[in-house]
Amino acid sequence: MDISRPDLGEKKRKRKIIITATVIVLAALAAFGVSRLPSAVPQVDSSGLFIDVVKRGPMVRQVRGTGVLVPELVRWIPASTEARVDRIVVRPGTIVKADTVILELSNPEVEQAAQEAELQLGAAIAEMRKREVELQSSILAQQASAANIEAQMVEAKAQADVDEELSRNGLTSALTLKLSRLRANELASRSEIEKKRLEIARKAADAELAVQRSRVEQVRALANLRNSNRDALRVRAGIDGVLQQLPVEIGQRVPPGTPLARVAQPEPLKAELRVAETQARDVAIGQSVVIDTRVGTVNGRVTRVDPSVQNGTIGVDVGIEGVLPKGARPDLTVDGVIELERLADVLYTGRPVQGSDGATIALFRVRADGHDAVQTNVTLGRTSVNSVEIKQGLREGDRVILSDMSAWSEHHRIRLE
Repeated sequence: MDISRPDLGEKKRKRKIIITATVIVLAALAAFGVSRLPSAVPQVDSSGLFIDVVKRGPMVRQVRGTGVLVPELVRWIPASTEARVDRIVVRPGTIVKADTVILELSNPEVEQAAQEAELQLGAAIAEMRKREVELQSSILAQQASAANIEAQMVEAKAQADVDEELSRNGLTSALTLKLSRLRANELASRSEIEKKRLEIARKAADAELAVQRSRVEQVRALANLRNSNRDALRVRAGIDGVLQQLPVEIGQRVPPGTPLARVAQPEPLKAELRVAETQARDVAIGQSVVIDTRVGTVNGRVTRVDPSVQNGTIGVDVGIEGVLPKGARPDLTVDGVIELERLADVLYTGRPVQGSDGATIALFRVRADGHDAVQTNVTLGRTSVNSVEIKQGLREGDRVILSDMSAWSEHHRIRLE
């Protein structure tokens, strides 16, 4: 007969609890012990690292930009009126003269307007000439009348003188003498009036002819405008150079102001560089630049700096000084190094992959034995293309790793192999 032993089950349950608790405590102690162990020093292959020495001396601050060579003289030819492209006479790449016809456009309304303006000009000129003849005829009639009155006046004065002589000799009456004098005075007054009328008539004719000429000039200006619009249907280069762009096709209708062609003189050229906005704050007009065309270099100077930022960069125009290398042509990609300033005596080293002016960054400084490198906080000063000023954290002669060390940023020390 089996005997029930409930105390055995209770003992087994307690034993399991004790064992589980013991395992948990031991695991916690093990984890704590592992966390207190010093981390292993990572091994880094030094052959793939860029290590530079901290130096003291003069430092040239520079910024780099990329861009293209462009002509200094470029002319975009716009459409002066709405028209349709009938014919493309020359294609891009062709050398053109100022009077070379590039495109032929058509617009019947423009041609009709030019013809109507010419007819109106002819009519205005004819009307002016007709009125000029009429005024000249009127002036001549007035002049003849004045001359007739003056002749009568002279005759009357002569008769009055004769009658006066006869009166002194008692050969004529006093009444006859008085009448002769009255007639002479009347004709003298009439002669003065006719002269004034003639002068007024001439001034009036001049004023009227001035109005007629003004009207003719107004119509002539309109005709010149209409003719200019008609002549503009034959699109000419305007300058000697090379046809660079022709963004239209035959049959296309173009509204006024549409760019029809771009003509540029192949020389002289300038460089249009784009400089990162973070580096362009010290760029100024007149600074020297070295332009690399990839087939040679040439010196230049900054001539213009864009006042606004586009896509994180600022445009800088560089005028070329000297002769460009053979093979340089418009739209050629170039690099430019702009010299900002020369620092006389500063502590500097090569530029790390990260860090800007005034930033504090962590760099690995190589120890004297050359086998280890420790992480050091370094405060940067002014930066250049390939160098950077050191404000704090390093001394002359220190060797620092300038390569990207972000993969080991959590380690205070690394071992170099």
